[in-house]
Amino acid sequence: MTAADVLSPRALPPLAGSTEPDASFADFIWFRTGGAAQWLVRPRDVADLAQFLAALDPAVPVFPVGVGSNLIVRDGGLPGVTIRLPKSFARVAIEGVHIRAGAAAMGITVASAARDASLAGLEFLRGIPGTAGGAVRMNAGAYGRDVADILVEATVVRRDGTIETLPAGDFGFRYRHSALPPGDIVVEALFRGTPGDKAVIGAEMDRIAAEREASQPLRSRTGGSTFKNPMGHKAWQLVDAAGCRGLTIGGAQVSEKHTNFLINTGDATSADIEALGDEVRARVKAQSGVDLEWEIERVGVKL
Repeated sequence: MTAADVLSPRALPPLAGSTEPDASFADFIWFRTGGAAQWLVRPRDVADLAQFLAALDPAVPVFPVGVGSNLIVRDGGLPGVTIRLPKSFARVAIEGVHIRAGAAAMGITVASAARDASLAGLEFLRGIPGTAGGAVRMNAGAYGRDVADILVEATVVRRDGTIETLPAGDFGFRYRHSALPPGDIVVEALFRGTPGDKAVIGAEMDRIAAEREASQPLRSRTGGSTFKNPMGHKAWQLVDAAGCRGLTIGGAQVSEKHTNFLINTGDATSADIEALGDEVRARVKAQSGVDLEWEIERVGVKL
């Protein structure tokens, strides 16, 4: 039996923020599916988070979550402690050619602040529907750029409660990946922009928004890009060539609009969505010989 199995309210360290037992992921993650977080913790500030983690039994798993735009939580829920940073972690400030963003700030908020300060180079964040913290952790990218191109440094609360500010080079970035260990939580990021023309920057952000609206199922219950683009290929083209457009399992469907998106048509379970993704991977492998890698993170207990 692990510490997570017996995690009672008395086993949780003191917290100035809030703690919620059996908190539903389906209330906020984009797929609107999945089991409950054993404990959902919202710290008040960085010091509160650090003190909490320092006092938490090291055997208890810790999982940070933002808005759940790139996440499948399995139907059996997620043991341990899930950390969700509140709005107090969403502040954005301009510092010369730099943009300092709390980890809970949305990509569009960061991009808009840069635009308003006539700083170019962050327009692609308009096309990333997650938080700054999540973007750093997974080296999120779109439209030819990714976080590794603009990150100067980020502040992290380690699983043991220590607070460190790490230069971008310490994150070991590669395509849709960082080397940040599980349980470590990004709380702030410093991005670099370049002076530019506000109107040009705004026009590029508008172009990105229009392209996303035209090509992606943004008004569906989805989880963003499902598979990483293999070297030399586009994932959506491989999925389409394998005959998977519109494919369904239970309430889950491969989007007709963009085949690298899975959608919850209304009554899907997380098991439906994950099974559909695995079926797509199998069909692509059989058709093209390419192994698609999941880009969506899958966590929790299968029923």
